[in-house]
Amino acid sequence: MQDILFKTESFVFSYRIAGILIRDGKVLLQKPRNDEGYSFPGGHVSFGETSDKALIREFKEEIGTDIKVERLLLIGEVFFPWGSKPCQQIGLYYLVSLCDETQIPLEGTFKAFDELCNERVDLDFCWIPLSKLSEITLYPTGLEQDLLSLPENVKHFVYVE
Repeated sequence: MQDILFKTESFVFSYRIAGILIRDGKVLLQKPRNDEGYSFPGGHVSFGETSDKALIREFKEEIGTDIKVERLLLIGEVFFPWGSKPCQQIGLYYLVSLCDETQIPLEGTFKAFDELCNERVDLDFCWIPLSKLSEITLYPTGLEQDLLSLPENVKHFVYVE
């Protein structure tokens, strides 16, 4: 499968999906072990793959758990540096739930890994209390209120780093 991820000499385009998994007042976030910033678990959609199927695949590949995709919550246009190049990312953020709560730890931090551009990325998956979101760096920023309220209608946002 080939990710929908285009790189040119001067620019990167990315189509990413992410799952917002909230349980007992905590949200599951991921962060590379060499970084202090958190993001929502997910990954890139592959050619010919629907976004919900990609999200199910990513959760299974990265942390070995089965999820149910509940509904689309947020659509983001995200602009950030990818190394030395600017990146434009289209992101779909889905509310998800666990199919089996015995497949992953439900508290604290656990380790996993992903592969991006044929390179291994070691990740920490962390259950962060919703009440503590203002104390961490969450990318994209500015979504804390949406996590607390879980808007009924799909919300569009633009994030520029």
